[in-house]
Amino acid sequence: MEDPPVDAPASALSRFVLRAALADPGHLPELLANFAVHHLGQRAATAVARAREEHPGAGDAELSAMVITRGRRVSESEGACVGGPFTVLVPFAFCTALLTQSRMMLELAAVTGREPTEGARAAELLVIQGVYGDEEEAAAALEAAAAARPDAPPGRITALWRVVKRMAHLLGVVTPEGRPVSTAVRVGQWVLLGGVFLIGLIAPLVWLPYLGYSYHRAGQELGERAWAYYRGEATAWPSRPTRPTRAGRARPAQVAGTLRTLLSLLVPIGAVVLVVATGAKLAGGRYPLLAIVLVTSSTAVGTIWYLRRRRGSTD
Repeated sequence: MEDPPVDAPASALSRFVLRAALADPGHLPELLANFAVHHLGQRAATAVARAREEHPGAGDAELSAMVITRGRRVSESEGACVGGPFTVLVPFAFCTALLTQSRMMLELAAVTGREPTEGARAAELLVIQGVYGDEEEAAAALEAAAAARPDAPPGRITALWRVVKRMAHLLGVVTPEGRPVSTAVRVGQWVLLGGVFLIGLIAPLVWLPYLGYSYHRAGQELGERAWAYYRGEATAWPSRPTRPTRAGRARPAQVAGTLRTLLSLLVPIGAVVLVVATGAKLAGGRYPLLAIVLVTSSTAVGTIWYLRRRRGSTD
């Protein structure tokens, strides 16, 4: 598959990565890391150089905070809004958010004086994401992925499921496999994701608050971990699951975000229950009214979330 131009827009890059991942879903993290370095490394270096010019008095800590804030907000706005209105575009939205997070990590590397376009950055991205435990293991995996030639790609549905599942882990929409967490929390995350997906089939804008919150939380955590990593602190997750610890339990902010997401789901559900319970009809039938109620309530939830996100980004 021919690579897209280096200056291709983000949408074109996301489409390319998604097609490549569907052809070889087993090597998604390695493919993404290599692609990010080759196609986003120079953009990351340019962005950091521009930030230094625009903020000459800012130290590395201030620049890193700017990078993390920008990366988090871009992943929220682009990733959530792309996938929100149309559930079938959720894999594309995941891919867009992953590329945004990768660029954020490369920009943080640039802040600390590292060259974002160097191949070594790919292994570092995999370690920061918790895919591998150290750079040597990650580098070996990158070499193995480059040399691998799958005999035949899996069926499209199977490949899509594997890619979406791995993307959800990498993005932090659900807790990554290598991170200590209780079974109850992990099961609850997948149940919530499945519920949002099913409801999103008929009320798609409920994806907006769910993905927006997930990207906000995961992007902030990833940025802080990447910044600490490039400062020489050991913050990478273990490469193999370990016994859950207190650190793996749900935190108050996560509980609050989950409750907000559940509330966004309950709005359209409650509206439907109200229509059914009252026996209300439109044009002699119940289904036209149900369709209008679902679309209206879903739009209201998505609009409120979007306005809150927009107001927060300008504060």
